[in-house]
Amino acid sequence: MGVPKSRSSKQRKRLRRMHYKAEAPTLVACPRCKALKRPHAVCLNCGYYKGRQVLAEEQA
Repeated sequence: MGVPKSRSSKQRKRLRRMHYKAEAPTLVACPRCKALKRPHAVCLNCGYYKGRQVLAEEQA
């Protein structure tokens, strides 16, 4: 097993991990109410998915 010859600095360690960051979720506009929602998911504002109502109005 490889053993490091000398200690890595904090900066070198952080530069290596620089691209591991959280991405913003993808959002699309609902075709019915124009609210932002996740793609391929029920709209939580109006309760519709693929043109038909899935959630009742009082739940949504």
